[in-house]
Amino acid sequence: MSKVAVIMGSKSDLPVMQDAIDILKEFHIDVEVDIVSAHRTPEKLFDFSKTAHTRGISVIIAGAGGAAHLPGMVASLSPLPVIGVPVKSSNSIDGWDSVLSILQMPGGVPVATVALNGAKNAGILAAQIIGSSNEKVLTTILNYKESLKAKVIESSKNL
Repeated sequence: MSKVAVIMGSKSDLPVMQDAIDILKEFHIDVEVDIVSAHRTPEKLFDFSKTAHTRGISVIIAGAGGAAHLPGMVASLSPLPVIGVPVKSSNSIDGWDSVLSILQMPGGVPVATVALNGAKNAGILAAQIIGSSNEKVLTTILNYKESLKAKVIESSKNL
């Protein structure tokens, strides 16, 4: 069974990251959630990143604000795809510092980056990655996309 790890630099990131957790649960994908601070718990970060693939994790979603080193550091240590969620935190410069820290990774260390506070899209992207090799998840994604289409058509009729 595929599992997604949703990690964040601090508990204050949870309100944003909850959107990823919720959509993954909606898609019936197992989720492991933890706080892994790149700056305050570097040993935990190293252990988590180097062993995630041995625990059945298929994709890692890492949310971080401010300097936002977590997604890039995880990507530097893990063989798994990492999706970074820049979080507009209290110590952030309008979120741009987080966006650029996650987006501007050096060659060889990719981090897929979603919009500022875009954890829901990170969850959907993780599900799509898993769905590329899991028919059940793929069907769930197809149904979800159809439901989005149906909502727009219904909204259009109600104008």
